[in-house]
Amino acid sequence: MARSNRYRQDLFVIAVAVAAACLAVVGEASCVGFDLHHRTSPVVRRWAEARGHHALAAEWPAKGSPEYYSELSRHDRALLARRGLAGAADELLTFAAGNATFQDLGFLYYAEVALGTPNATFLVALDTGSDLFWVPCDCKQCAPLSNNATAEGGPQLREYSPRLSSTSTPVTCDSPLCDRPNACSAATNGSCPYGVRYVSANTSSSGVLVQDVLHLTREGPGPAAPLQALVVFGCGQVQTGAFLDGAGFDGLLGLGMDRVSVPSVLASSGLVASNSFSMCFGDDGVGRINFGDAGSRGQAETPFIPRSTHPTYNVSFTTINVGSESAPVEFAAIMDSGTSFTYLNDPEYTALATNFNSQIRERRANFSSGSAGRFPFEYCYRLSPEQTEVELPVVSLTSAGGAQFPVTDPIIVFSDRASSRAVGYCLAILKNNFAINIVGQNFMTGLKVVFDRERSVLGWQKFDCKIGHAPLVVALPDWMKSTALSEILNV
Repeated sequence: MARSNRYRQDLFVIAVAVAAACLAVVGEASCVGFDLHHRTSPVVRRWAEARGHHALAAEWPAKGSPEYYSELSRHDRALLARRGLAGAADELLTFAAGNATFQDLGFLYYAEVALGTPNATFLVALDTGSDLFWVPCDCKQCAPLSNNATAEGGPQLREYSPRLSSTSTPVTCDSPLCDRPNACSAATNGSCPYGVRYVSANTSSSGVLVQDVLHLTREGPGPAAPLQALVVFGCGQVQTGAFLDGAGFDGLLGLGMDRVSVPSVLASSGLVASNSFSMCFGDDGVGRINFGDAGSRGQAETPFIPRSTHPTYNVSFTTINVGSESAPVEFAAIMDSGTSFTYLNDPEYTALATNFNSQIRERRANFSSGSAGRFPFEYCYRLSPEQTEVELPVVSLTSAGGAQFPVTDPIIVFSDRASSRAVGYCLAILKNNFAINIVGQNFMTGLKVVFDRERSVLGWQKFDCKIGHAPLVVALPDWMKSTALSEILNV
């Protein structure tokens, strides 16, 4: 049994650990949300060029090329190395700058946030794998700002300066908010220092902690209502490694499960009605995030697996379903919007891959090359020049409790750079070298995923990210449906 699968731009939300931060919030219970921007989208590319990263933009691999997917896989591997070490409210809260999220400019998801008085807008990477928040600030060594021009359709990118905000105050070394008082020295002038190092390419961020207002908007049936939250964040004075090339852009905002993360503190401060948030992963790379969103009655759910140290969004699955075949394989996996693809250990990997391969008509192919290096995917298939359609088996995962997690985008499709003709596709899963399974963004496409920490459950439903809070009502896809290859490639 088979169906067609539509190509999309693969998503990636950066996941890196950040220094300590916490929020003190003033406001009434509701929910907040904001738009996401992916790091490879035209919107973020324009913002990057406005910041002076023209050479970097020119070097990005073409979307759909083997080099593109090889780069995604390499970035995933670095993040996984780090991890190997280590009822809906009536209103939602979002950032005042907007509720759309976009993927572009190097496989990250971004959102605009406004800090300070008067407010300054920053384009920050969203990170479900960390808990804390920092922005470039009074820079001694940061990514260069060759100009401060506003890119067409985008925000003005800048550095935060405590001196320019009337509501900014330093977090002192004797403050209960300072978790590194022993690191205080004359160099920090009484301010609490922070520092974080990342696995990839000697990348780090360091500076001091400050407190200022984060501008939010209450969304709901009525008019949008602005509000402010006092937030402690890193004033990032020194960046190294990938951050100097724009990898962090204008900072990082963590969405992890720790009590100091933004979602946790919004809930504990009473600003949102539920200690929960949702992320919508659109087919076109446009998404949404809403704080305080506990989902809806119609969503499917499965419980989080409790962990005593460093809790994560970890869930259990009992069966892998591929077309007409079902494999009773029990495994746990982290639901990680910070990873582009899905990484599985054996026997999970083999069960999914071999059952998929047995139901594919196209011939196996190897797309490794000198420029792409060793292509990361094992199960790839070549399309014939005259081919106009392709059929794929339906993939889903049965979760603990029996709910079906639909995988609407299990493949990547790529084309020849010179002719733009589709040449092949691959099953977008990789065998993991670490003792964890990762369900990445490609398996969440087309869904609104609810990270409900209050009830300790993961929720999901098919959703149109462009239509606000209303779910898109869609029928389950037919197993024997095919479509034009031009639609699959979305070109």
